[in-house]
Amino acid sequence: MSHKAGFVSIIGYPNVGKSTLMNALLGEKLSIITPKAQTTRHRIMGIFSGDDYQIVYSDTPGVINPHYKLHRAMMAAVFSALDDADVVLLVTEAGNDFHQEEILKKLSETTSPVIVVINKIDLGNMAVLEAEVEKWKQKMEKATILPVSALHKLNLDQVFKAILHHLPESPAFYPKDELTDRSQRFFVSEIIREKILLNFSQEVPYSTEVAVESFKEEEHLTRISATIFVARETQKGILLGHQGSAIKKIGTDARRDIESFLEKHIFLELRVKVSKDWREDDRALKRFGYAVE
Repeated sequence: MSHKAGFVSIIGYPNVGKSTLMNALLGEKLSIITPKAQTTRHRIMGIFSGDDYQIVYSDTPGVINPHYKLHRAMMAAVFSALDDADVVLLVTEAGNDFHQEEILKKLSETTSPVIVVINKIDLGNMAVLEAEVEKWKQKMEKATILPVSALHKLNLDQVFKAILHHLPESPAFYPKDELTDRSQRFFVSEIIREKILLNFSQEVPYSTEVAVESFKEEEHLTRISATIFVARETQKGILLGHQGSAIKKIGTDARRDIESFLEKHIFLELRVKVSKDWREDDRALKRFGYAVE
């Protein structure tokens, strides 16, 4: 029996449902999900294996016009995923035209199959959807166009079949029981950052980064210490809140999800530090795991 394996890169603008799509295709929550743009900052791989196939998905940051070195590092992750892809999933939604010329040019030149996933079909009407499908057929003649709802898992079987059809014959790249190439520390930091995004508005969530300083597994408990970095003193005060109320809520919300993820009890210690203008600081970005030019 032949075996298929390959890398499937999921790209698109912020908030079109890339992370929801990957989580749904995996049947596991790996990428954090919030209503805010730029929730995903890193390239996150999710591995889905069967007896005769292995699909290595890459959830990527939303395509943006960079304003900070952080943004440039995020966009570098997008282009790296495009270069590695055996199959590209370009995720969009009706009425949200994709016009990033550099990526469209790469997609038009790539020899890898492209699947345009029109997401959130549960929110639109049939006439708008039909017009969207026709637009993409003209825009990318060789692409497969598939309308879906990742949130409600509509038509995801068609996406899976299309991916499997296009995958090259290859042995598996990872052990079949692996789900991701990322560490538990990484996902703990992402869960904490998700709670910051959900609990705060305006600039504060975008000015924060989380680093797990220690991760000690004991017989009945895992002790985790993490630092939330912010760009300014005023942001530190907002994150701490009156008499520590805000940081306590972040910790409570995060602890619940981390315990579910790790399937064990944890003790979570959070602190907040100022790292001035870390989004423009090469050294800080490298520490947080971003590839800096």
